[in-house]
Amino acid sequence: MGNNKFAAHYIFTGNGTFYKNGIVVTDKDGTIKKIVDTGGQPPESAGVKFYSGVIVPGFVNAHCHLELSHLRSTFPEKTGMAGFLSRIVKQREIQENLIKEAATIADAEMQRNGIVAVGDIANNPLAFDIKKESSIQYHTFIEALGFSPKRADAAFEYTKVLQQKAADAGLKTSIVPHAPYSISGQLFRKIGELALEQNAIITMHNQESSEENELYQTGKGKIAKHIRKNLGIDLKPFHPTGKNSMESVLPFLPASSQLLLVHNTFTGKEELGWLHANREEGKTSLVLCPNSNLFIEDRLPDVELLRSDGLNICLGTDSLSSNHSLSVLDEMITLHQHFPDIPFSELVQWATGNGAKALRMEQQLGTIEPGKKPGLNLITGMDLQQMKLLPDSRVKRLI
Repeated sequence: MGNNKFAAHYIFTGNGTFYKNGIVVTDKDGTIKKIVDTGGQPPESAGVKFYSGVIVPGFVNAHCHLELSHLRSTFPEKTGMAGFLSRIVKQREIQENLIKEAATIADAEMQRNGIVAVGDIANNPLAFDIKKESSIQYHTFIEALGFSPKRADAAFEYTKVLQQKAADAGLKTSIVPHAPYSISGQLFRKIGELALEQNAIITMHNQESSEENELYQTGKGKIAKHIRKNLGIDLKPFHPTGKNSMESVLPFLPASSQLLLVHNTFTGKEELGWLHANREEGKTSLVLCPNSNLFIEDRLPDVELLRSDGLNICLGTDSLSSNHSLSVLDEMITLHQHFPDIPFSELVQWATGNGAKALRMEQQLGTIEPGKKPGLNLITGMDLQQMKLLPDSRVKRLI
């Protein structure tokens, strides 16, 4: 079988290593054979395809909602989480064919944007067949919803039915909580017990707004009002813990489970310290979705604090209801604009190897290493002198 040889100004492997003018040799099916270190000299090997730009592994989108793709350009920006939630609730009754058509288009968009794996949220089965046929590797997170304790049994049974449908379609799945403000203690407990039984990967929207903390600390605030007014749920059975939302609910979930905490917009030193003290080391990932954060809250997480803490950081796009694209590169560009001191090599790790590790796909994806089949992307339009992404940087999928 013949080999393909890809070269560029730089090769970033996704594990912190890079090669100037390096060459990646692959089988015809995209399996990495070797990386040739040219010592920085322009490659002269026969049959080498040289590209102007930077070659990186295929991207991993650690948080997406494919089934919400029909909501592109539907909602106003910067309404805050309570305002966003109230609009989402009103959009539930949409024709199934429109949801499927938009999801199909979004899946193709992610493929063009160099995404090879996705951690995808599902509240219904409408995108299951799309994911089954896609070249993207999906882990489907079946998301439970139910803040009323009375709904715990019914909500949990519904997710189990969905999980079986996803399994029938050949999809990898986990049953997970949506967020602290949408799951009762009873439902959290059921999810945690099943996660332990199935050795499941768990994901949860975490501290996306200050109102989440306010709900658990005082029982008041805009999200509390949303629960009463828009969802019609009686909050009398709910008892504030006096703690932040994350510390209030994570004890329901196994400390040994692989956990992806998504957004973390209002996560600080206290919460990070709690994670280290109460969860097994190496089992917690922080998923950043900066463009969605700016869309909804007009605020970004304290990224410098998060990266200094040592937890596994990866990137997600969230959904097209709160983003203008499903592009991991666009998330990287936003982060580089707001946090220019983050090295490009570190951003590449967040976008590739770290995401693959979080989704347990690191055996094949995430890094350019012999034996793996991670896909190769070419990033162009960078400042190669300063190694910085620019607003006009673009990605092209090579394999």
